[in-house]
Amino acid sequence: MLPKTVPTEDSSRPGSARGIKVINDYGIGIDCHSRFIQVCVLVQAGPEVLQFQQTFSTSWEDLLSSAQWARNTLLGARKNFDKILKRQPLAVNKLRFNIESTYFSPRLSNERKELASMIKKNEEVLVMFAGVAPFSIVLAKNSKAKKVYSNEINRKANKYAQQNVLLNKLDNKVVLIPGGIKRVSRTLNRKFDVIVMPRPQLRDSFLEEAFRLSKKGTRIYYYDFCLVEEREKIIEKVEFEAQQYKKKIKILSVKDAGEIAPYKVRLRVDFKVL
Repeated sequence: MLPKTVPTEDSSRPGSARGIKVINDYGIGIDCHSRFIQVCVLVQAGPEVLQFQQTFSTSWEDLLSSAQWARNTLLGARKNFDKILKRQPLAVNKLRFNIESTYFSPRLSNERKELASMIKKNEEVLVMFAGVAPFSIVLAKNSKAKKVYSNEINRKANKYAQQNVLLNKLDNKVVLIPGGIKRVSRTLNRKFDVIVMPRPQLRDSFLEEAFRLSKKGTRIYYYDFCLVEEREKIIEKVEFEAQQYKKKIKILSVKDAGEIAPYKVRLRVDFKVL
């Protein structure tokens, strides 16, 4: 029998996942979709967390296999936690977060790693909607960025972000900027080489603030949500807002960054300010 279900993401945010099953110091998260399930296992020892992720089809055989995989992963990870941590020091990020008051999405782990590989040497990076700083930490730890600036409005998330930065020994590379991005963008006297926008499902795009903090050559990685057949509308929105705020841009790529519901995707639009 699976353990009792409790939410791990802020259920007040539209589209947030509910389905992390928690027993003591470890959990099993299951993303359910129409064509596959994505099982995420989080194993925690003290403040350190290991994450394992696997995708299975929705056939009965694979559903049984996924349950067995989760059990074996939990047992193996708990037994060999320290060995895995030493063997994968760059792949494993130490994170603390309160599952009831802060937002953390294990779904975006591959996105974080991919973006880290795209950061160039000595670039200054801004992460908006940074939460407890998973993006900021991965980018700082796995790239040659000069500095990573981490912005979040949630006070409790900022508290955990500060702990996470210290825990990962990145206090010389990650700078926390608490407060709403609308205010921060007007008071921060700085322009960035890269801006990452892993926004939750919000009405405001916050592209105005991103453009205000950009300069010629800035690369912006913008996340939005749409139905599968409406990808072009998101691209048109980005281009329209760029024109509205008198910025010339070039779309570099458009990528599905995960299915969040049947026929609905998280979309990442990569573009450059000209």
